[in-house]
Amino acid sequence: MDRRELFYYVAVFIYTLLMLWNDQSIILVLGIVLFTTLIMFTIHIIYPMAWETRLDRLDAFLRSKQHKPYIYIFYATANRMDEEVEQTIEKLMNNTTASKSTKANYQAVYGLYRNDLFTLRKAVREMRRSDYRTYYETILLVEEGNSERARAHLASIKKEWMRFALLAEIERRLNHPEQVAEYAARAVHASRGVNRYLMTKEVERYYTKEQLAQ
Repeated sequence: MDRRELFYYVAVFIYTLLMLWNDQSIILVLGIVLFTTLIMFTIHIIYPMAWETRLDRLDAFLRSKQHKPYIYIFYATANRMDEEVEQTIEKLMNNTTASKSTKANYQAVYGLYRNDLFTLRKAVREMRRSDYRTYYETILLVEEGNSERARAHLASIKKEWMRFALLAEIERRLNHPEQVAEYAARAVHASRGVNRYLMTKEVERYYTKEQLAQ
């Protein structure tokens, strides 16, 4: 729990005591508390996860969430922190409240990170039908050398950043550096939140002109 969360919980506790002390309606008090909690959650969690675009803010946000494995996994994988990835994945997989499909999503992230195609395939089979499942299915096709099937498969993905990221990887396998650089840049531009952070780190690591020329 960071300082802002602690301050919020203390403030809510004091506010609730004062309102009840003054004989305010318990329904009114709970309504206000739930409303302010929703606003706080949106500002401090949903917005940076889904919409933030500034890399420095995303980095600070993700780095501060070591106590939230479902968020911290993005920071650990993006920065190739092997030991922390292992520890975080273990926590996520040991979470008894997470559904089978949710754990499959974590397994897919881990399988891709470790380039473990067996784990990735197993995870994909257990994922719900979504753009993320199609994304990982397309990655498997790329890894198997089926570039044309991969292009056809990714056409159903609605998320632009996913399509551009996959096209960049396909072109990288075909040794087309100019197309790779273009698609990678478009993937970053189309992404938001933690996806932008992940894409930016991937581009810096694999898709710069200097890296592609090696």
